[in-house]
Amino acid sequence: MKLRVGVTGQSSFVEQHLTRQLREKKGDIEVISFEKAFFENSDLLDSFVKNCDVIVHLAAMNRGDETILYETNKLLATRLVASLERTNSKPRIIYSSSIHEEKNNPYGLSKRESGEIISLWAAKSQASFVSLIIPNVFGPFCKPFYNLVSTFCYQLVHDQERRVDCDASIKLIYVEKLVEVIFQQIKSENVFPRVVVECDAERKVSEILAQLLRFKDEYVIRGIVPDLPTQFDVALFNTFRSYLEPNFFPVKYSVNTDSRGALIELIKERTGGQVFYSVTRPGAIRGNHYHKRKIERFSVISGEAMIKLRRVGSPEVLAYQVDGTNPCYIDMPVYYTHNLANIGKTDLLTIFWTNEMFDKGDSDTYYEEV
Repeated sequence: MKLRVGVTGQSSFVEQHLTRQLREKKGDIEVISFEKAFFENSDLLDSFVKNCDVIVHLAAMNRGDETILYETNKLLATRLVASLERTNSKPRIIYSSSIHEEKNNPYGLSKRESGEIISLWAAKSQASFVSLIIPNVFGPFCKPFYNLVSTFCYQLVHDQERRVDCDASIKLIYVEKLVEVIFQQIKSENVFPRVVVECDAERKVSEILAQLLRFKDEYVIRGIVPDLPTQFDVALFNTFRSYLEPNFFPVKYSVNTDSRGALIELIKERTGGQVFYSVTRPGAIRGNHYHKRKIERFSVISGEAMIKLRRVGSPEVLAYQVDGTNPCYIDMPVYYTHNLANIGKTDLLTIFWTNEMFDKGDSDTYYEEV
């Protein structure tokens, strides 16, 4: 029997990543749909609550008018508890709190007091409840100005002014790791009322900006894949790449010609990996999958190709028609399903580079049609 899981916080940054991963667990999890309007309609909220074995409560404001933010976050918790009581439901509640709950500012107070509201209901109802104390979350597709990393990435890509107002040391967690922590809590039968989520790294604000500036200089301006010695560095780089506009690709290669022909440098990288090539027959299609962590480059060197990408969860398809007579490359963003089709009359030759060697047991490959 599938575990029925509902996630509040429709279309929020973390909700999108969590819902995507839950839907990948097709055999184990059924995702119960949630919409923001449910909190404004008690009947809809009650129907949602009754259908859940687990509720991950992510819905919250974290910016805007401080009074509205404080009142809204508490109101969401109050309405959720009221629905649980009306329906006599006792799902496991996983509450998304924050390391900022120790602060006596409106956001910190709202997170702490909202958790207390749900915790009191759980104690009275003998229901399962856990409050996750979460560090600062970053990752691909977070809205600009939602957090420090998203703000710097957006500003750098769009050549906007950046500044460090307070060079504090902050704890960071990549969204994919947080999603895995939440998933383990969904499956867990243990009852821990408070879990402090371990961060991936702790960096000063100026250090984060300096690393992102290096990514822009090396990758965007000089065409070099930078040194990425740790998974945190890969995660930060993939986050930075997600803010590039679609028209950044394809990137033309520099072609060096003389009487002998032409010489083309396919990639400059400081991080290792694997190079391979494919021969694709006319009319054939490769791919239809996406990656969560891999950096992958496509370089067509002979023939004609149509490369298509679609962000998982979005209907919009990006299409790039390329051929070997105009050398260029396209790097695959994480969480974009992609394919390559031979649209010519001859064999299509494509060289691929990825930053990690293929591991059959952990291929980081998730199949989905573009």
